[in-house]
Amino acid sequence: MSEQANWDVVIVGGGIVGAATLYKLQTRFPRLRILLVEKEKALADHQTGRNSGVIHSGIYYKPGSFKAKNCVTGRRELVAFAKDHGIKHDICGKLIVAMEKEELPRLEKIYQTGVANGIEGMERITPDQIKEIEPYCAGVAGVRVGCTGIIDFRGATEKMAAIALALNQNSKVSLGEEFLGADQTATSTVVRTSNGTYNTRYTIFCGGLQSDRLARADGARVKERIVGFRGDYYDLTEQGKHKVRHLIYPVPDPRFPFLGVHFTRMTDGSIECGPNAVFTFKREGYGKTDFDLKDTMDALSYGGTWKLFFKNMGYGIDEYRRAFSKRLFLRTLQRLVPSLTMDDIKPGRAGVRAMLLGTDGNMVDDFRIERRGNHIHVLNAPSPAATAALAIGEQIVGMAVDQLHISEVAAVN
Repeated sequence: MSEQANWDVVIVGGGIVGAATLYKLQTRFPRLRILLVEKEKALADHQTGRNSGVIHSGIYYKPGSFKAKNCVTGRRELVAFAKDHGIKHDICGKLIVAMEKEELPRLEKIYQTGVANGIEGMERITPDQIKEIEPYCAGVAGVRVGCTGIIDFRGATEKMAAIALALNQNSKVSLGEEFLGADQTATSTVVRTSNGTYNTRYTIFCGGLQSDRLARADGARVKERIVGFRGDYYDLTEQGKHKVRHLIYPVPDPRFPFLGVHFTRMTDGSIECGPNAVFTFKREGYGKTDFDLKDTMDALSYGGTWKLFFKNMGYGIDEYRRAFSKRLFLRTLQRLVPSLTMDDIKPGRAGVRAMLLGTDGNMVDDFRIERRGNHIHVLNAPSPAATAALAIGEQIVGMAVDQLHISEVAAVN
């Protein structure tokens, strides 16, 4: 690509949100020349391709929030997209299981949240019904969510990009190209990357784990900071796979920001157990001992990180112990499936979740998308962003039309 090449839109970041934005924008405006740049050699190489592969229903999220609205809308559109384009998926349903009577009020609250969010296919179930659906699972009550499923998010991301590129042969996805900075004027921007510079009318940032850094490199003032949490998984071995049929989740503890260790049947038939949630010393580090000095200093020099640690000290210590102990991890799994043994599980992969952390030590719970001049930044897109990606992409296109006045009238020829 020659220096100072002209584009209508440059999208930075090739996860599913970036690809969905490309797909939605190119579908709405086929004549626009759009460039998507991704620093890795493949799309969906971080959060998108390393999550649990679950199509979330939207049952957990505060009614009226962007998370709730976009998850429900995005889920339905994602399932239709998968059906239309042959993406591996299965709407297999999931169980949310209360293991103790003390959890029953929380389980009922989740059910009522699902009702408020318009989640279809929900039902309360008894211990006997739990056994009918998942014979090895133990619980005092449950909620079955029939519209939850599993999907190949990498495949969905690649298909979204491929469809967009087929709509305009002048658009492009450039892999192995890192964003370095941007110089914005009133009418255009010069985007600098590891491969050169580009003139563009509009820029959209979908940076995931690097979203705060991309915003600051663009001159935006972002008080919060992204802090990464690694999630380790175990897989059920061949002798243990028969003990889980679908998806099994615990009732989440509202004191903590994650859903808890759960069981997920993947699209390839394997069964994953996890993830835990431990502070990571490298934003894109997937090994237990991975370390990056810049990432560590960024996190530990931020007051919000320490406030989070102090608020969740016991939880964090337990998570670290479990990260290095197969036996402790097994004990957590046995709360849902008591008959699991050490021989039933083996170490699996890991992922890192990007959480936008406020200065008060609280995680920013909802999606956050902001405009800066002719730029749009996706600052916070935690789970269920993969499920909601098409709805998020539609929201970004709406912002581009309403606030940036983007159109095909002045498209680059």
